[in-house]
Amino acid sequence: MKDIEKQQKISTLLFVIITAIFFIAMFSGCSTTVPVTAKFPVAPVTLLEKCPTLQKVNEDAKLSDISKTITVNYTTYYECAVKHDAFIDWYQVQKNIFESIK
Repeated sequence: MKDIEKQQKISTLLFVIITAIFFIAMFSGCSTTVPVTAKFPVAPVTLLEKCPTLQKVNEDAKLSDISKTITVNYTTYYECAVKHDAFIDWYQVQKNIFESIK
């Protein structure tokens, strides 16, 4: 009878020691910190392109040449404006994301 009680006490003590070692190991692993440096994202290449220069009309241009040049210039300008607006939207979203993780 005494042997059984002795074995139970040893088993309980061994269980408590193993449990304590386990929890100490688990908590010590959480105490180490790793420095994280967030980098601001790089802008897409298509949004970093400069706008092309607008065409100029020659002095001896006909009315049809003038209208073609105006059409090309309007198209060029509005394409550039769309890219610029897209860049502003992209930048603001990325900035908000970057600031929210600090």
